[in-house]
Amino acid sequence: MEFSQLNLIPGILDAVKDAGYKEPSPIQEKAIPAVLSGKDLLGCAQTGSGKTAAFSLPALDIIARKKAEDNETKIRALILSPTRELALQIEECVKMYSKYLPLRCGVLLGGVSQKPQEKMLREGVDLLIATPGRLWDLYKQRLLRLDAVEIFVLDEADRMLDMGFIHDVRRIAGEMKQNKQTLLFSATMPDEVIKLIDDLLHDYEKVMVDPVSSTVDTIDQRVYFVDTVNKHKLLLNILHDEAVYCALVFTRTKHGADVLTRRLSKAGIKCRAIHGDKSQNSRQEALRSFKSGKIQVLVATEIAARGIDIDGLPYVFNYNMPEEAEMYVHRIGRTGRAGASGSAISFCNFEEQPILYDIEKLIGHKIPVIAGHGFPMSDFTVKQQSGGRGASVKTTEPITSGSFAPPTTSKFPKSMSRPRRPRSFKTMR
Repeated sequence: MEFSQLNLIPGILDAVKDAGYKEPSPIQEKAIPAVLSGKDLLGCAQTGSGKTAAFSLPALDIIARKKAEDNETKIRALILSPTRELALQIEECVKMYSKYLPLRCGVLLGGVSQKPQEKMLREGVDLLIATPGRLWDLYKQRLLRLDAVEIFVLDEADRMLDMGFIHDVRRIAGEMKQNKQTLLFSATMPDEVIKLIDDLLHDYEKVMVDPVSSTVDTIDQRVYFVDTVNKHKLLLNILHDEAVYCALVFTRTKHGADVLTRRLSKAGIKCRAIHGDKSQNSRQEALRSFKSGKIQVLVATEIAARGIDIDGLPYVFNYNMPEEAEMYVHRIGRTGRAGASGSAISFCNFEEQPILYDIEKLIGHKIPVIAGHGFPMSDFTVKQQSGGRGASVKTTEPITSGSFAPPTTSKFPKSMSRPRRPRSFKTMR
């Protein structure tokens, strides 16, 4: 199935095509028709399954049709997110999907000044993304209304519960009209989330998607254990090998992407960064330079790299381990496409080992370790969130991953594939 078969309006299909999307993911294929039919929806899906597009594409479709009838700007769709970071990621996706639509989208976040947010609300918003605490604060100040909301999306309900937001969610839901359409997504189903489902959803359709776990056989996966302070040195050491003529490097944050790009550039590596703070033109120019071979490295955050499919991409680096195991599968899937060989190299510090174990459990095998390199891990410090800012604890507990391989002094062991250099790259559409 292609997106063109999902009965989405042309403006959305054009934006999806621009983003490089061709075939919907399993949850998108199941959820989008259900939402467009007007049903409530319960989505059971992990991060990385494509659920943001599964709820935002049909939501944009519905409210765009509604606005065409009355031409009024009012909050017609509300998306609640448990964290600021996720809210910003959703905002970026929504703006990308709605760029050809006459809709205004905005985000409300805690931890920042509310003055710009007040201005945004006064000017009018059609689709609003928000964290529960800030939304409820502004609602109590009578700075926004929720009585026109047609679609209410509750993303990662289980994390809402863990973070103590369920009461705010219930209060917010109570301020909206009864006949709204509600879409609730949750990776797990604890009792409190089940109660929330019973209260908020009516005559709903349930869509379940198993976590993505398979990795392509043609991808050679390796991991280095290295301290955070030495990651850029190790990356430079590898990038100076002429075999690594083209590489996509994933960082966890936008700031991290910028810092790494500056370090690589200072060391003579031609590179560019793409992330949510970069303009669309800047991203497109960076991608064109990468595909044409003008730059060696493209540094990207996960959200910015969505939809980028490059035929023949030989190397993917996880400079930071992803926050979710499923995202590892999506990241490394950028290489090894269409039967071509590729290499996925991850840098793992002591704190990141638990996610490495989760990844190995998900994909069903151990990832070979490249030991004996020039920057061995020596920092066994774990930061403690509860100990105050900057608090940490040292441990002498050894690395216990069963994935250790015999030490080697080579950056590229003989068993590690060295993809052949293609004449050119092209974006897969």
